[in-house]
Amino acid sequence: MDKYIEQHKKRLSYMPWLYYSLKPKQLQWAQTWQKDVQKKLTELETVKIGKDCFISPDAHIFAEPGRDIIIGNRVTIAANVVLHGPITIGDGVSLNSGVLIDGGAKGVFIGKNTRIASGVYIYAFNHATSPNRLIKDQPVISKGIHIGEDVWLSSNVGITDGNNIGSYSVVGMGAIVTHDVPEWAIVAGVPAKVIGDRRMSKDVFKANDKSPPNSD
Repeated sequence: MDKYIEQHKKRLSYMPWLYYSLKPKQLQWAQTWQKDVQKKLTELETVKIGKDCFISPDAHIFAEPGRDIIIGNRVTIAANVVLHGPITIGDGVSLNSGVLIDGGAKGVFIGKNTRIASGVYIYAFNHATSPNRLIKDQPVISKGIHIGEDVWLSSNVGITDGNNIGSYSVVGMGAIVTHDVPEWAIVAGVPAKVIGDRRMSKDVFKANDKSPPNSD
């Protein structure tokens, strides 16, 4: 039985939304496992973790004093995610495998119920580019990044420092965000440009429709 549990742990690490559909018998070992993973993390890093979260033991989370990471309730963090504070993550946020977020000096804020798909990278800092100084000797600049609530960042999106992503917006796969994204906007491309409005979407569900799995 142990080998099946280990395989299931690996599955959950890469597909953490499955954690919330485990059967009671599976939850017996899964909740104990998560309690241990999160306890070790809070002992080693300046991290605050809310209730009912899932954090893969294969995530890499670094938070020194002054670069705290605050994780809200029911947040999922998959394997191979790399986080370096300061970062604030709202309730219900999901970070899928391979996400990389560095808060720089000013930090990254992620609003509640935002979905961040695999391979997204978010850097809240940048280097100056003066021609009379080597790149390695340039000063580092940080303005911070604010991501609203109920946002969907599709796979392999990049967000550069100093930009705000408005609530309810969607950023298409592979887009590079170099300017603020308005609320409700659908953006795509390199650099990202507005191509639509989410309020005009034809994907309207009735109240009794069943939601698809939270896989991003």
